[in-house]
Amino acid sequence: MTSPVPRPARRRLDAALDGLAVTFRGMTARPDEHNCECHWGSAEDVARLKVPDVELYDDLLQRTWRAPDWSDHASVLRRILPQFARSLVAGRIEAFLGPEEIGRSFDRGQWQQWPDEQAAAVREFLHAWWSHTLTDPAPAVPAHELLALNVEASGTLTPWLTHWETQTGAPATRHLAEAAAHWEYDLLVDELPWGAWDAWDDEGEKRAELTTWLLDHARPRLIAHGAPGELLHRIRLLGLTGPARWEDPHWPGRRY
Repeated sequence: MTSPVPRPARRRLDAALDGLAVTFRGMTARPDEHNCECHWGSAEDVARLKVPDVELYDDLLQRTWRAPDWSDHASVLRRILPQFARSLVAGRIEAFLGPEEIGRSFDRGQWQQWPDEQAAAVREFLHAWWSHTLTDPAPAVPAHELLALNVEASGTLTPWLTHWETQTGAPATRHLAEAAAHWEYDLLVDELPWGAWDAWDDEGEKRAELTTWLLDHARPRLIAHGAPGELLHRIRLLGLTGPARWEDPHWPGRRY
C-alpha cells in the first residue's frame, strides 16, 4: 500500500488552484478575438471564450490552449487558466507533441509579464504542482514530463532541479530514477530529451545543465538508493566525450 501524498504539498496545491480561480475570475478573451472556423472551431465556440467563468467542454478547452494563432493569446490563456490548471493536475490534458507543448502555451501568453498578482498566481501554481508531484508516489503527470512543461513555461531549468534536490523522500528519488531512464537515450547523443521552444538559442545550455546535474547530484543519490547498475553506467557515460563514450563497454548496443 502506497503512502498518501504529504498533506502540506496537497494543501499548497489546492490553495494555488483556488488562487488562480480568484485571480482570474471574470476574465474573457478580447471582444474581437477570432479564429479559423475550418481548423479551430465555430463562432459559437469563440463566443464562449468571451463569456467569463463558464466551464468549457473538454474538446473546446483542448483546442483553445493548443491554438498558436490567437491575436491575444494572453487574454485567452487568462480566460481558461483556472479550468486548464485543474485539468492539468488531474492529467486530463492531452499533449500530442509532448508536455513541452503545454509549457509553450504558457510561454506564448507571456505570463511572467502580467500584472504582479496574476504572474504570482501562475508562478505559485507551477511551483506548488511541482512540489506536489515530487512527493506523490503516483502523480497524474510524471515528474520528467512536468519538468519539461515547467522549463518551457518559465524559460529556466535551474529552480526546478534545485527544488528536486531538496526533496529526499522515496517518491522523489523514485521519480529521479524514472526520469534518468527516460532522459539517457537522448542525452547520450547530446540532445535535450524534450523539444525546446528556443532550441536554436540555448538548447545546448539546458542540455549541459541537465547533464551536469545528473552527474553531480542524481548519480550519487541513485547509487545510495541502489539504482540498477546499467542506469548508473549510462549516466556515467554522460561525463565522457567522443570515442571514450561510445567505445566504453557499457555503451548501449542500439541504433539511434
